[in-house]
Amino acid sequence: MTTTSTSESVIYMDHAATTPVREEVLEAMLPYFTIYFGNPSSLYAGAEVARNAVDEAREKVASVLNCRPSEVIFTSGGTESDNAALKGGTAGRTSQGRHLITSAIEHHAVLHSCEQLETGGWDVTYLGVDSGGHVDLDELDRSITPSTALISLMYANNEIGTIQPIGDIAQKLRSHNLGNRSEITFHTDAVQAAGALSLDVQELGVDLMSLSGHKFYGPKGVGVLYVRRGTPFVTQMAGGGQEQDRRSGTENVPLIVGFATALELAEQERIDLMSRLVRYRDQLVEGIIETVPNCHLNGSMTERLPNNVNISFEGIEAEPLLIGLDLSGIAASSQSACSSASLEPSHVLKALGMSDERAMGSLRLTLGRDTVEEDIPLVLNVLPEIVRDLRAMGSGGPGSSGD
Repeated sequence: MTTTSTSESVIYMDHAATTPVREEVLEAMLPYFTIYFGNPSSLYAGAEVARNAVDEAREKVASVLNCRPSEVIFTSGGTESDNAALKGGTAGRTSQGRHLITSAIEHHAVLHSCEQLETGGWDVTYLGVDSGGHVDLDELDRSITPSTALISLMYANNEIGTIQPIGDIAQKLRSHNLGNRSEITFHTDAVQAAGALSLDVQELGVDLMSLSGHKFYGPKGVGVLYVRRGTPFVTQMAGGGQEQDRRSGTENVPLIVGFATALELAEQERIDLMSRLVRYRDQLVEGIIETVPNCHLNGSMTERLPNNVNISFEGIEAEPLLIGLDLSGIAASSQSACSSASLEPSHVLKALGMSDERAMGSLRLTLGRDTVEEDIPLVLNVLPEIVRDLRAMGSGGPGSSGD
């Protein structure tokens, strides 16, 4: 049984939304709030300590990403990194054309950035996905035009956990660029992949990559945008010229230190942790399907994040299900935390071809390093009963909403 600051006995299964800050991370951050509080851009000795901390953090991140420290830009989080990647990346390629490609299941930070670019005259192609959430690589090939400047595809989906073959896509783009003597910038939103999948940018072959600290036990309010050397990029945050004039604003030293510490620890533990969580994930999926009739696993089972379970239940809606789970001491969600207040069905699930009714009855359970094996049977004891009760209170019983 796990515990959080919000309750003494909560089974926390919403790690895709956010994670608690690790004690080691908090300890690393604290001195830079009080003792070493200097502005890293200043010249006195106290500022040099802060500047050295930022430099060391940049080197730690670069080590995990297998890139140069100069290719790491610190931002305020995944949303800013996505916005900067799309807007700064397209602005750097305007001489080539004004066409970009993304998918229908991206995070809203990407989709809404694309919408803003469309109002500025950019042509955007939104690729569909199959029932497992995979982009059709043949459709991607057909969508590329001589004016395509940037492609943005997420590494792992935040709702259904589906993993895209980013390395294979990058290889296709390299071949395309060589054959057509053009350059297409390739961005991936890797916010959900950090701590679960390799972030080696040489293997992935991406030009831009977004990360967010609070998804892997670091602090909120800090992220990274990786920018491969030589990639055309126009800064979106003007000011004092920090981050090598690519993202102005006084560096948030404590959060940057926390980000780097958390990422380093997450990478060190990644393989062992994910091998444990994939067992728990499979136990949850099998247990739910065996005990709850008329339910469906959403997303790919083979190319899926090790900690992600997303299941739709016919005949009910997610909101009362989440309330029932919460009253039973289980914290979960139905879709992205950024969209949880919306009354609309998930755009990700709709892109898989689901009806509104089935999409509105989806549950997302995401596991983490504080999940223990004893949590799984506790969830499986509670969840089927809540679903049965909700269906019994419905207007047509199980499956009444159809598909």
